[in-house]
Amino acid sequence: MPRRPLCQTALLLSLLLPLVAAAGEPEAAPGARHAHALADARAPFVLPPLPYPADALQPAIDAETMALHHDRHHRAYVDNLNKAVAADPALAGQTLAQLLAQASRLPAAVRNNGGGHYNHSLFWQLMAPPGQGGAPSPALRAQIERDFGSLDAMQRAVEQAGLGQFGSGWAWLVWADGRLQVVATANQDNPLMDVAAVRGFPLLGVDVWEHAYYLKYQNRRADYLRQWWSVLDWNTVNRRFDAARAGG
Repeated sequence: MPRRPLCQTALLLSLLLPLVAAAGEPEAAPGARHAHALADARAPFVLPPLPYPADALQPAIDAETMALHHDRHHRAYVDNLNKAVAADPALAGQTLAQLLAQASRLPAAVRNNGGGHYNHSLFWQLMAPPGQGGAPSPALRAQIERDFGSLDAMQRAVEQAGLGQFGSGWAWLVWADGRLQVVATANQDNPLMDVAAVRGFPLLGVDVWEHAYYLKYQNRRADYLRQWWSVLDWNTVNRRFDAARAGG
């Protein structure tokens, strides 16, 4: 695949990713909250609070899974990322976007935990309590129908990407090369990394690590993926699509 020009890569990594208010700060309004750029954060990185109570996504995702996923798994990624960056003076002062962009050349601890922090920070913001997630905007729906034929076909493609990911990983809907594409990544990789088969801006991503669903669904990953759409925050996806399209 031809390399993306440096100007496009810089533009891609400059697009905004939501960042919830840091612990101890007042809760920002939705519009202001989404104006923050997680990709511009530097060490020491912080664990963002969940933007809703741990039981708010039931019945699709149970409270115990949410608490363990956020409080233990995501916290471990943040703590280990900070340790790995602190151990390498060459990484001092680099943004999360800069770390992701050179993932192929970084220690495994930075790649894995940096991806884990980015992916999970986005994941929490991509979900909302049932009935509060809105719907695809007219512009996004039109693009989905142009690239996939229908909203249902896009959703089935994401599900198949998640089911087809052997072992742990993520399924993504990305904006890349002027169109929507569905891709999967292994472990905590993501489409912003220079190791991605398709580099693009993530509009939505669903976690298919077993710790994301096993307490409720056991080995029924397909059931988890189908239920996940009921808590997807389309309002966030719409904003991300508008930002991505405006950036080219």
